[in-house]
Amino acid sequence: FSSSPIKIYCIKYFLPSFLPGAKWKHFTDQIDRAVEAYRPCIRENCSCYQSVREQDLAPFRGGISKELLSDGVSRKLGTHYQIIKNKLYREHDCMFPARCSGVEHFILQIIDRLPDMEIVINVRDYPQVPKWMKPVIPVFSFSKTSDYHDIMYPAWTFWEGGPAVWPIYPTGLGRWDLMREDLQRSAEKWPWKKKISKGYFRGSRTSPERDPLILLSRENPELVDAEYTKNQAWKSEKDTLGKPPATEIPLVDHCKYKYLFNFRGVAASFRFKHLFLCGSLVFHVGEEWLEFFYSQLKPWVHYIPVKPDLSDVRELLQFVKENDDVAQEISERGRQFIKDHLQMEDVSCYWETLLTEYSKALTYTVKRRKSYDEIVSKHLKTEL
Repeated sequence: FSSSPIKIYCIKYFLPSFLPGAKWKHFTDQIDRAVEAYRPCIRENCSCYQSVREQDLAPFRGGISKELLSDGVSRKLGTHYQIIKNKLYREHDCMFPARCSGVEHFILQIIDRLPDMEIVINVRDYPQVPKWMKPVIPVFSFSKTSDYHDIMYPAWTFWEGGPAVWPIYPTGLGRWDLMREDLQRSAEKWPWKKKISKGYFRGSRTSPERDPLILLSRENPELVDAEYTKNQAWKSEKDTLGKPPATEIPLVDHCKYKYLFNFRGVAASFRFKHLFLCGSLVFHVGEEWLEFFYSQLKPWVHYIPVKPDLSDVRELLQFVKENDDVAQEISERGRQFIKDHLQMEDVSCYWETLLTEYSKALTYTVKRRKSYDEIVSKHLKTEL
């Protein structure tokens, strides 16, 4: 080459765009930065999620009065529980008995180590304490956005009361500890190199933000296989975007695909934690809705973040197909995190630490309401 300024300029500024991998540099740079900045959790006393507990309890550091708690009870913001002398009591009515039972399972596991307290636990899908509400009432909810002051707790679905999917999950997804084993067996059956290299989604149309993926699948079935299934509200093919509803597919059968999509439902999606254990790469759409463990799952480190309008989804799918090793590394980090930091013992530990810290904020002595029933342990068929 001649050393003329024009040729040097061309080599310096135009040649990189033709180098292998340069097409995807904006993605690989994001991944490199995210991995470099990531600090893995230490697996001690569920300290991985300590910052979540502290943030959620921060509004109540000044104390929780009897009047404030009673306000939450009278407004019916959730189900009222009392813990007195290591026994659990509850008001008679619960809107969703299976959900209350899932909550009670974890509290009863640790009841001998809990101080006296009373709590309002919301088992509806939606949080109850928007940030504009004054005063801030202490209500426990499984999921929220940054617009709410609800205190997040591990959802009832870790044990029971999950969303029913007929006919494959008539009573919900089932116990997390058993499902972990099923998914890990399926992951062994479908190692990365055997998986089908396309995106995959099956679910009902609980929000229209899922529509672009369904339409992309119809336009480009080699890139993604996504279809709507029925839900309880299904009335006609209009509810499945003009086509007959697809057959429901068990979660273990999702593991045969490399790229699995997670969308919010009414609130956070219960399937999110399950998808990682397939050893597949999780595409997580939107960042608004949270559960207690979400904050330690990092975009580009453990999963691929997707814009809520899915405007980047085609490019992201093409990126991972052309960068298979990078995709596999992210999938493995995500799988390892859930495997190590979201075991049943982590769930129980979070419940215990959360309730113990919460109880310190109560400024009064809790007195049992005589009309409340004592809740005692029960054995499920799955325990036999």
